[in-house]
Amino acid sequence: MATVELRFSALPEHVRTARLVAAAVARRAGVDDAVLDEVRLAVGEACSRAVGLHLGHGLDTPVRVALTEDEKAFRIEVGDDAPQGPLGAAHGSPGSGDGAEADDEVDMGLAVISGLVDDVEVTADERGGLIRMSWPTNPEPLA
Repeated sequence: MATVELRFSALPEHVRTARLVAAAVARRAGVDDAVLDEVRLAVGEACSRAVGLHLGHGLDTPVRVALTEDEKAFRIEVGDDAPQGPLGAAHGSPGSGDGAEADDEVDMGLAVISGLVDDVEVTADERGGLIRMSWPTNPEPLA
């Protein structure tokens, strides 16, 4: 099982890099070419969500991305350090007055991810949130 780990400053311009790396690793892992756009979009949404939560809460910790391949699946985990509210929901920027709007953007990002990925899990604990996604792989037979 091979794993690639990324950590990047919570800046929107780094999301593109995470998408490109995810697509390259997914291709190498054997994810079907027809699904690579979904991988790219889902990673982009998850990373954009994490960046938004970090910026909204004034966090200077990096966004974490782990890309893992094995014989049957390609998995991606995107982690953030945003404080979690009741029932694990991340809140918008404290004191910004835009909490409801920020929550709507977070919910919309999760809805997009759920529409793109069949196997997705969103969890949260005292350390922050984690989005786990996976896709089946079709390893090429060795010739």
